[in-house]
Amino acid sequence: MGWMADETGLDKRRANFVPLTPLSHLNRAARLFPDREALVYGARRWTYAQYHERCTRLASALTKLGVKPGEVVATLLPNVPAHAEAHFGVPAMGGVLNTINIRLDVDTVAYIFSHGGARVVLCDTQYLPLAEAAKEAMEGEGPLIIEVADEQAGFPATGRYTEYEDFLASGDPAFAWVMPEDEWESLALNYTSGTTGRPKGVVYHHRGAYLMTMGTVVSWQMRLFPRYLTIVPLFHCNGWNHTWMMPLVGGTEICLRNVTAKGIYDAIADEGVTHFGGAPIVLNMIINASEEERRPFDHVVEVFTAGAPPPVATLEAIEPLGFNVTQVYGLTETYGHVTECLWRPDLWDDLPREERYTIKGRTGVAMPMMEDITVMDPETMTQIPMDGEAQGEIMIRGNCVMKGYLKNPKATEEAFAGGYFHSGDIAVQYPDGYMKIRDRAKDIIISGGENVSSVEVEDTLMRHPAVLLCAVVAKPDEKWGEVPCAFVELKPGASATEEELIAFARARLAGFKTPKRVVFRELPKTSTGKIQKFELRKIAAEL
Repeated sequence: MGWMADETGLDKRRANFVPLTPLSHLNRAARLFPDREALVYGARRWTYAQYHERCTRLASALTKLGVKPGEVVATLLPNVPAHAEAHFGVPAMGGVLNTINIRLDVDTVAYIFSHGGARVVLCDTQYLPLAEAAKEAMEGEGPLIIEVADEQAGFPATGRYTEYEDFLASGDPAFAWVMPEDEWESLALNYTSGTTGRPKGVVYHHRGAYLMTMGTVVSWQMRLFPRYLTIVPLFHCNGWNHTWMMPLVGGTEICLRNVTAKGIYDAIADEGVTHFGGAPIVLNMIINASEEERRPFDHVVEVFTAGAPPPVATLEAIEPLGFNVTQVYGLTETYGHVTECLWRPDLWDDLPREERYTIKGRTGVAMPMMEDITVMDPETMTQIPMDGEAQGEIMIRGNCVMKGYLKNPKATEEAFAGGYFHSGDIAVQYPDGYMKIRDRAKDIIISGGENVSSVEVEDTLMRHPAVLLCAVVAKPDEKWGEVPCAFVELKPGASATEEELIAFARARLAGFKTPKRVVFRELPKTSTGKIQKFELRKIAAEL
């Protein structure tokens, strides 16, 4: 690089250097595809020209309100068009977008408002009580509320606040977007789930989001003009960055406010959905849909699944229905997915069915925008043996890793110790480099000195024909220290006994891995479909 600079005499400003930002995608799409469908919500449609103008008006209206570049604008919104518009409109005036989980409690939302310093919150009418209560719980005024009404869903404007459409109308459609001068500038602020202590504020930069969109298009083997269904909440890793990605390929984003089996099948049949992402619980919802909820369709839908390793039984059941599922993996700190179980048809297409789906259940390899993702000993930061048996921690290095935790340098330093981001996920690695998660470090069960993977036990129980969902956690035990305890949701109309499921597992697992208790109940879940194991651990401790 020194030779090139010396010989040419150019620096990056004169050499046409342009900071990478996903904002560029929508600017380009508005020029190339002005009349193509960009957003769909029920019967409502917006072209790329309209989408760009609305985002521009939002940027202008926020600026007129006094929001300055670098300041935070929050959202409390489901997957509705205003949420997609916020992903471009807020950074288009230089702001930092803070999408807040609509299922959080008042105290946590108040903390996020305060910690993140939100100046404004775009709030769906349904969630006004949450925003108002959070503001009341804060010291100081808190963010200004802009109300996003949704008459289509039965939530008309209350009249207590400026309504979103009126707010957009106050904006200037000729407003000049504030593009980043440095691609390292902050783009978004996302808070971790905070299952232990306060959630941490994860800061994304423009470069990471831009490269995430590029890498996802390659990994998903996307052609132009896909039709993408928003099942992943836009408050979860910014919907895995897929909203920022859609304009890159002239795609159509189909907004789904409430995720139901009927809503998914209707969108595929009526809107021609070609792609969506979702947790394994969404796949189970599709598999177990009633005949009344199902709709025929004549194309294969490409699916990214993440949030938990999908059971082999789930993969076996969903693909014959017309879905090609790829497991991906990542964290809030990595903008969403950064590994994929990249399929090798030359090696695996002809394998026996169960072996084929077992491979499909692997966590996979690094996606193309990442530098290195591997499994290491967290103490020595050395590569573990790639034998499919030795366990270590997944370590991540690349452009799609957060800048750090907001106002928390100690946690940031710990997360990046040794030059890699420490995921906290325990995995094995095979000779071909593919990884497979065994567990979260906190979820490993140590029974009589032996490590038990809760994921392995769950995968086994999910093969039972009566089991809909399963979660396995540690139950304290006087003799063994800890033993596996399974919590099970049965399929509608199905039946099974504790003894039956224990025997089923014992026939397929080592004795120390077999659950010692099975509890039948509805499993507590987050809004993204993750099972809240910390709640189940509390219950198991009292059994």
